[in-house]
Amino acid sequence: MTQQHGGESYWGGIIKSMGLVFGDIGTSPIYTLTVIMALTKPDAEHVLGILSLIVWTLIILVTVEYAWLAMSLGRKGEGGTIVLKEILVRLLKSGRQVAFVGLLSFLGVSLLLGDGIITPAISILSAVEGMRLIPGMEDLAQGVLILVAAIIAVVLFIFQFKGTDKVAGAFGPIMVVWFVALTVSGLVSIIGTPAVVEAVSPHHAILFLKHNGLAGFFVLSEVILCATGGEALYADMGHLGRKPIIRAWYFVFVALVINYLGQGAFILRNPEAKNILFSMVKSQVPLLYIPFLILTIMATIIASQALISGVFSIVYQGITTRILPLMKVDYTSTHLKSQIYIGSVNWSLLVSVIFIMILFQKSENLAAAYGLAVTGTMFITGMMMTMIFSRTTKKWKVPIALVVTAIDLAYLIANLHKLPHGGYWSLILASIPLAVMFIWTRGQRALYKALRPLDLETFLLSYEQIYGKGHNIPGTGLFFTREAPVVPPYVIHCIIRSNIIYERNVFVSLTRTDEPFGVKTTLTKGLGTGLDSFEIRAGYMELVDIEKLLKKSAIQEKVIFYGIEDISTNNPIWRVFSTIKRQTANFVQFNKLPSSKLQGVVTRVDM
Repeated sequence: MTQQHGGESYWGGIIKSMGLVFGDIGTSPIYTLTVIMALTKPDAEHVLGILSLIVWTLIILVTVEYAWLAMSLGRKGEGGTIVLKEILVRLLKSGRQVAFVGLLSFLGVSLLLGDGIITPAISILSAVEGMRLIPGMEDLAQGVLILVAAIIAVVLFIFQFKGTDKVAGAFGPIMVVWFVALTVSGLVSIIGTPAVVEAVSPHHAILFLKHNGLAGFFVLSEVILCATGGEALYADMGHLGRKPIIRAWYFVFVALVINYLGQGAFILRNPEAKNILFSMVKSQVPLLYIPFLILTIMATIIASQALISGVFSIVYQGITTRILPLMKVDYTSTHLKSQIYIGSVNWSLLVSVIFIMILFQKSENLAAAYGLAVTGTMFITGMMMTMIFSRTTKKWKVPIALVVTAIDLAYLIANLHKLPHGGYWSLILASIPLAVMFIWTRGQRALYKALRPLDLETFLLSYEQIYGKGHNIPGTGLFFTREAPVVPPYVIHCIIRSNIIYERNVFVSLTRTDEPFGVKTTLTKGLGTGLDSFEIRAGYMELVDIEKLLKKSAIQEKVIFYGIEDISTNNPIWRVFSTIKRQTANFVQFNKLPSSKLQGVVTRVDM
């Protein structure tokens, strides 16, 4: 994480945050009120009630839950569901509680990954649909709009390998222009109907829910669209730090509230309006409509970019904390550790986004499916925060966290009625990473047991006899082990059975700590004659250069041995595990060790 200094630290941090963090929540005014007003009467009571619900949703679910509560729970500047899990595991005593928290974090990560597919689809599609308000383009076929949206998505995903660091400089200023445009168009509209400002009072929200009963409660499932992307405040904390994001949020919050109130005022004057934001801007300044449409498309591309970066960060955390398989990771920035590119994730996301666009056809159909994953993630965050606060010195925050979690639950229940209308796709998309996490973590545990590693003392009895014969190969041989005092079967196969023994043999192990950053190395000499151990302990967001660390400790290896498991099984779940293992990178590929020195040793394992 780069520290900013002087004048840049305040305004520079705010502008960068607008570009990297607030794209998603910043583009929700494009579709939120349009979708809600399709379900309800555009009279004064309904409009003021819905605006009040939107304002208070932004205050409670974004400002209180994320900006105030969640962001006070960072670990070395990092945030997100996995960070909450790592904090909680330290505080819990019983194994059952740890298992429950593990399940919650799996669900939270899966829902966020599922969300990563729907968000770019709805953002880009809703912006492109604004083309229909250009004179002469009123009758554009939906297929053409989907094609334009798909082309934008393809271009966006193709450029991912360059890294967000390269384009972040341009993102911030564009988003500043976007939020200024939202504020100005909102203010102009409010001047026409100033009574709309009353909606800031929560009593309008309460009256709306009271008078509309169950139907009013289900409207919450569309109101939540205004807060989608709120979770990015916490998940993206590692990119820019806490303070710039919170400062930027207050500006963004004001811009959003003014724009929503302006849209409400426009509805009161034009009850029959469709595509409310676009219609409002077109009625105010027809000449600037096309530049505004271009700005909207740029803002939705930036929103999608922020979410894609977030998905990369989540997957990387999952890989290093061993809940996801190893995948090839490229580092796109020399100074921002969190700027990474994962090709397999990138192309899977692109295919899924285009599939979702074709499947749902229109942004309003997508809105009918959108919200389940978001409210699920918010509810899980609320539960985990409450558990943390109740076990720390911040017990005074527990009642606030409980109230927020109860409101999250209300929104989640309201969203359940979306299940038959396409909401099940959120769950299908989330179930894929969830299944992979369960199979991978269980499989790794079962494989480790099936391998039956040897303890160091027993290994040393045979090792010393072979080393003592003096037929040792000149130079240094490295052997990768999972943990320092345990000897994996491939090492026994190499040294004990095949008598491949070097003058100096080093057991190298890499352990990920539950802190995001920090690297410590320990070289222990004399485990046996000519046998040392080299232990690396690194944070789960840390980029580890094993070669560099070895050289620092004066280890010049001649050859690097590593184990490859050939799994034999009739169990269908372990067959899936075996397939995942074969398709993903192994330890040495993930850590980019020099291929000229590598020797893979195959061990057959029955599972």
